[in-house]
Amino acid sequence: MDDYAIEAKEKMQKSVEVLKSNLSTLRTGRANAALLSGIEVDYYGYPTPINQIASVSIPEPRQLLIKPYSKDDVKAIVTAINASNIGINPINEGLQIRLMIPALTEERRKDLTKQARKYGEDTKVAVRNVRRDYIDLIKEDEDLSEDYQKRAQDDVQKVTDESIKTIDEIVSEKEKEIMEI
Repeated sequence: MDDYAIEAKEKMQKSVEVLKSNLSTLRTGRANAALLSGIEVDYYGYPTPINQIASVSIPEPRQLLIKPYSKDDVKAIVTAINASNIGINPINEGLQIRLMIPALTEERRKDLTKQARKYGEDTKVAVRNVRRDYIDLIKEDEDLSEDYQKRAQDDVQKVTDESIKTIDEIVSEKEKEIMEI
């Protein structure tokens, strides 16, 4: 495989990793610590991720338990969760915070699948932009013969097709997970 295609594949793989990260934040009706990954707490004036100032566990399939390392942080964590848009009300139990994950309604499930598809489409656009950039680089490289340029472009296209297929599979899997009752 051509060097251009290998570089393009690495960049496309990074886009796929971002997609996986984005999809992990979508709520599926089951407890998942990644649900809290985008929430930052005001910790002594600095925005800090929850998992750096507290332990997050899953005692039951539809419940998250947050135990701050310092009891002084409970109020700040509750405030940050309320300010986020995850749609879950935290229960302050003094030294820990409990999040009860409610069952998803059919309408909410459909909204989440639309969001998952949107993340997938955004990732496909990023992958296609990488393809365009590398095909332009190949065309601009005057040291390459026409045959080699054609082969390199074909390799980049194959890598793009593989990435698009992977993205479709990941989004499809997430949609199944969301629609599962």
